[in-house]
Amino acid sequence: MNTQESTMFERFFAMETAGGIMLIVSAMLAMLFANTLLGPYYQLILATPVEVRFGILDIAKPLLLWINDGLMAIFFFLVGLELKREMLEGELRDRRNIILPGVGAVGGMLVPALVYLYFNYGDPVAEKGWAIPTATDIAFALGVLTLLGSRVPVTIKIFLTSLAIFDDIGAIIIIAIFYTSKLSLTALIMFSLGIPILAILNRRGVIARAPYLIVGLMMWVAMLKSGVHATLSGIVLAMFIPIRSAKDPEVSPLRSLEHDLHSLVAFFVLPVFAFANAGIDLRSISAEQLFHGVPVGIALGLFLGKQVGIFGACYLFIKLGVTRLPTGMSWLSLYGTAALCGIGFTMSLFVGSLAFEVKGADMLFDDRVGIIVGSLFSGIVGYLILRRSLKTNIETE
Repeated sequence: MNTQESTMFERFFAMETAGGIMLIVSAMLAMLFANTLLGPYYQLILATPVEVRFGILDIAKPLLLWINDGLMAIFFFLVGLELKREMLEGELRDRRNIILPGVGAVGGMLVPALVYLYFNYGDPVAEKGWAIPTATDIAFALGVLTLLGSRVPVTIKIFLTSLAIFDDIGAIIIIAIFYTSKLSLTALIMFSLGIPILAILNRRGVIARAPYLIVGLMMWVAMLKSGVHATLSGIVLAMFIPIRSAKDPEVSPLRSLEHDLHSLVAFFVLPVFAFANAGIDLRSISAEQLFHGVPVGIALGLFLGKQVGIFGACYLFIKLGVTRLPTGMSWLSLYGTAALCGIGFTMSLFVGSLAFEVKGADMLFDDRVGIIVGSLFSGIVGYLILRRSLKTNIETE
């Protein structure tokens, strides 16, 4: 890795960890608003109806859904850009670098889902939340790693980031397959018409952002009306942004757009999403709600399921000789990283908002309690294990 790549890598992680701090502050503010006299105003703001109309086309939603459907499409667009860059030029280009985080991600999605279903089997409404504990919040996880300072080997950061990317891919597939409402064939056809237009723009070497973003916006509206979750349009759009300019190989439209979006997503999109979704009125939660299968299944899925799933899958494949432990990582640091992946805050909240948008579901239980508890304990335990493993490494040296 040359000096320029190293500097870019350090700047990337610095921004992600700063975003993690912003997420924490936003979540704390949401909790403060929800549990004080400001609570009614907090709910009123989120329920504010917002309508956009162009002739016969109109989109009318409360502000909360504009945030979840609109702002999060920008987040998924950035995820798509990062994914494409990693597959073409980054760590995921080499098959040897993707086996371990890949199998870890699969185990880290499968076991938490099974833990959740164990506590909610037989409840048709509660079962819809099985995917909530399968997510990893990369911003929060990297934020915890920052607390350990420069002692953290770069291989741990790469493993954690790669695993989170596979987690995002899994979340995208899950949302597309399991969390779609009644489909509109007309809207899906309108969405599909945008794909060849994007392909033509890419094929002709167009590097200006405006044509891609205009087509992407039209596809987002069509996806919103189709019944498939609108955020997935961001992923599709990202796949057509050119990685290199045909005229000047030094110019990368994808990298440039990715760089510009990082600040917007880290310091606006995700904090606003956290503020809108993390506000839980703890005063109104009963013991029955607190120990309902949903929050318990989510908390244990994130805290225990992630540790067992990720570490177990990685251990199995390493022992079978399919892959190996990355340089600079010990078994203890691998386990600590697996525990850290139980921080599922942002994506878990997002999947929860899709799973329980059924009217009245939030009256039975509050999935956000399980997300916050599971993420909090995962962060603490992951930090302590990694701190111990890094201390052991220093003593051995």
